[in-house]
Amino acid sequence: MSNENEGTAAPQHPAAPSVPPAPASETQAGAPQPQPASAPVKQPAFAPVPPVSEPATRQFPPTAPPGTEPTQQIPPAPAYPAPAYGQAPAPAYDQAPQGQDYGQSQGQGHYGQGPAQGSAYGQGPGSAHGADGWPPPPPTVPAYSGGGHGGGWGAPLGADGTPPPKPKGKGGLIAGVLVAALLAGGIGGGVGYWAADRSNNGTGSTTISAGNTPKDLKREAGSIAGLASGALPSVVTIEASAGDGEGGTGTGFVYDQQGHILTNNHVVASAANGGKLSATFSDGKKYEAEVVGRAQGYDVAVLKLKNPPAGLKPLPLGDSEKVAVGDSTIAIGAPFGLSNTVTTGIVSAKNRPVASGDGSGGKNSYMSALQTDASINPGNSGGPLLDGRGAVIGINSAIQSAGNGGFGGGQAGSIGLGFAIPINQAKNVAESLIKTGQPVYPVILVSVDLQAKVAGAKISEQGAPVNELVDPNGPAGKAGLKPGDLITEFGGKPVDSGPTLISMIWTYKPGDTVKLTYQRGGKPNTVDITLGSRVGDK
Repeated sequence: MSNENEGTAAPQHPAAPSVPPAPASETQAGAPQPQPASAPVKQPAFAPVPPVSEPATRQFPPTAPPGTEPTQQIPPAPAYPAPAYGQAPAPAYDQAPQGQDYGQSQGQGHYGQGPAQGSAYGQGPGSAHGADGWPPPPPTVPAYSGGGHGGGWGAPLGADGTPPPKPKGKGGLIAGVLVAALLAGGIGGGVGYWAADRSNNGTGSTTISAGNTPKDLKREAGSIAGLASGALPSVVTIEASAGDGEGGTGTGFVYDQQGHILTNNHVVASAANGGKLSATFSDGKKYEAEVVGRAQGYDVAVLKLKNPPAGLKPLPLGDSEKVAVGDSTIAIGAPFGLSNTVTTGIVSAKNRPVASGDGSGGKNSYMSALQTDASINPGNSGGPLLDGRGAVIGINSAIQSAGNGGFGGGQAGSIGLGFAIPINQAKNVAESLIKTGQPVYPVILVSVDLQAKVAGAKISEQGAPVNELVDPNGPAGKAGLKPGDLITEFGGKPVDSGPTLISMIWTYKPGDTVKLTYQRGGKPNTVDITLGSRVGDK
């Protein structure tokens, strides 16, 4: 998976436990640095494409168990200028992509039944009118004429040589249009061909005009266009630059009227110590900003505009606990620096355990995420994920990329697997950061073996003294847990890995009492644990 520091490779789970902070002797593996976007390729000229051999179908790598996939924070998009438009390579239209062969034989055109030669729609090369050509010749007698002489498209003459009276009403016109449409291959072509031929035969002309366009084209407030229009003025594009000039682009949104902006930690981390931050609204107005507080473990940060404008409109916050799979979603952000981009999808899943890194070698972030198929790319990090009412249900934070950067390599992009921090959790973190500048984490004070290949979260048995693996005065120690115990349920939900346990714990608050089930010697035990707290990142 990848977090919003787009383009960086997905880091592996750290060797050190995360549910209390890992012992000092343990280190986490760093993730590779982001790869630059591939160089633009000149667009090929459109020319016939020779038959090609049947491409081999790509095979996807095996899917890792939930909570153990390599994940990656959606990296900030590269600093401005934005990528040049129109320089991406265009696909060859007579070649089906690998694994999606549209023809039925080698060298076959997309729409034909034989080799891609001659007319695109014919069945043989260079055919004209006739059984093998297009368009077909007009019928000798139009089906709607009811008989008569002549092979043209005009109305037939009567027995006395005079034209018959025009039919009353619109029935004759409609019938003519339909027949011509069937013969010419489409209603538009049929009407055009039929009307032109009538005019040439001197039998009169028919003018068909479009209806009047409404003077004011209005979108319903509840439509996607209406919701996006209402939300865009409260979404900002964040530019972060470190002291050495490095940085990138991310997204944030207005949290309150005092000028606080909610975003991802990894969007602003490079500028947190002596760097520069700015927030640009959809109207193009830019404001300098500063970091109020950031939580690396949650991947949440709060900024404040230095001179906030009057009339800021905070986005309404929804309830991420009430979200259902299949609900509509709208993502807003600046993918690859393209500000004010709106994409749509649905909630694909809930409570996805996600451990993601920003590629800088720092600690992973953990979330019990909302999964969406709305297109999310580097630069979307920190942006709002809205529901069908326009309320924020999550902060877009991570993406899963195919093959650690896509089939063709280079910078990672959307494959329809995006992840957002639930807004209920993000709101709790934001309030703590605004009040104290420090994050507060709920803990059970055990060291979890993140590399264990077991169906659960195993408490570490080595790597530190026993009293550090399980703090005897901590919540788990007081409940009787010991090194080697396997935690299988937390809060009534199954635990399948160490990262899953961490992401579950962090959905609660310090002081909450939660049921925990563990196994010792294959025998299950259930206890109540009152969560402790830890202030700040370590």
